[in-house]
Amino acid sequence: MHTMKKLVLATATASLVSLAPLSAQADDTDISRQLSEARQEGSIWTAIALNRHLSPFSIDVDVETGTATLTGTVETEVDRDLAEQVALGIDGVDSVDNQLEIDPDVESNDKTSDFASQVRDATITATVKSKLLWNRHTQGLDINVDTKDGVVTLQGTSQSSEARDLAGKLAANTDSVRDVENGIDVVDAPGTADKAKAAMNEAGETVSDAWVTSKVKSSLLFNRNLDGLEIEVDTVDGKVSLAGVVNSPEEKALAEETAGNIRGVKDVDASELRVVK
Repeated sequence: MHTMKKLVLATATASLVSLAPLSAQADDTDISRQLSEARQEGSIWTAIALNRHLSPFSIDVDVETGTATLTGTVETEVDRDLAEQVALGIDGVDSVDNQLEIDPDVESNDKTSDFASQVRDATITATVKSKLLWNRHTQGLDINVDTKDGVVTLQGTSQSSEARDLAGKLAANTDSVRDVENGIDVVDAPGTADKAKAAMNEAGETVSDAWVTSKVKSSLLFNRNLDGLEIEVDTVDGKVSLAGVVNSPEEKALAEETAGNIRGVKDVDASELRVVK
């Protein structure tokens, strides 16, 4: 696949993140903020990757509350300043913490193969972040996602080992992921589990059927072990109905589990999901 087509694919995947209702109820404010930051990170990275002066360099981007942090190495002070201006040009970015180092002898990337690899990694990162935010058991966790050469690294905290393991499973089941390094720490802070449970219940009451349908469809498509294009999804009052065909009873069970784990889902009816060998 040509590099530009890969970029279009990455942009389309990242744009699924932006489909979340950013104008949703106040209870979803934190989720909306994280989705916006993921979208901004992707926009900055794409702008840098397409800039002929900056594309030869490895530049990492992280956005938090309107501040973009740039890390890596560039060749000159001009490159460093240019990267900052590119980041500031992205909507929603108010300031830049420019930590780029200058090295006149820095080795340039291979612009063809490395660009394709970075597009793939950026797509994986956006996809995993989305899956974690949509899942009722992981959406309240403080997890950072990073991808390098298809290896996903998860860092942050969780209130249980089950939630930690689920985050790793969601990442591992994502297309193009070669391996997962799960560095999430289990922190049994007082009241953490109760707070997470309350947030989950509250979020489940506020999301719309359209939001649930969208996220179930995307999660089925994002699962490397399912053909999400063959599964139809409909939601009424939080009850999700799955219809279509799968290749095995295991795939049917996985589709039910995937749908049931999306926040806001009250029940899953998979009676119309047929197993066809």
